[in-house]
Amino acid sequence: MASKKTVALITGSTRKVRLGPFFTAYVRDTIAPHCPALSLEVVDLADPGLPILDETNPAAGQPADDPTSHYEHDHTRKWSAVVRKYEAFIFVTPEYNRSVPAGLKNALDFLYHEWNGKPAGVVSYGGREGARASAHLRDILAALKLVVLPAAPGLSTSRRMLPYVGEHKSVSDEDRQRWKESGAEAQIVTLAQELVAELERGSSSL
Repeated sequence: MASKKTVALITGSTRKVRLGPFFTAYVRDTIAPHCPALSLEVVDLADPGLPILDETNPAAGQPADDPTSHYEHDHTRKWSAVVRKYEAFIFVTPEYNRSVPAGLKNALDFLYHEWNGKPAGVVSYGGREGARASAHLRDILAALKLVVLPAAPGLSTSRRMLPYVGEHKSVSDEDRQRWKESGAEAQIVTLAQELVAELERGSSSL
């Protein structure tokens, strides 16, 4: 690829007390050395402050070539502009009650054309590596016509991670080693490589 491709790492949890930012940073730091062709930017869903979906008209009914200006609310237009600038996405999601967080599902549902045709990967985390959330999210992304990548890394959590919140800025070396030994780290790299390959295929077809 001639130029770097912009990829959003989307932090799917929006709770005030959460591990999401730590996992997103870990995913970014794991990918960066292996994929210099990607420009990785963190998008934290806690920042837009989106309300529960309140648009009168369905997002799929907006003009596909320029949906942003046609939304009813300013918060939707701002969110649309954020999503449109990225060429691909990696969603970092916890598992809440066997599915994805409501805030993540809501943010996805606000838009439609902005997602279409772009590559997307999922990295989940939880007591059982967030496998059920990952499966649900992959179905949702497919419905939004994103190109869902095959690799689906899952990171296990433990009670010893709770002190991270408010006290640390990154995951511990112990957790990094644990994920390396489990193969999760290698799966994240594989996901990133799949993403690069899909972006290259998209560029070559233009």
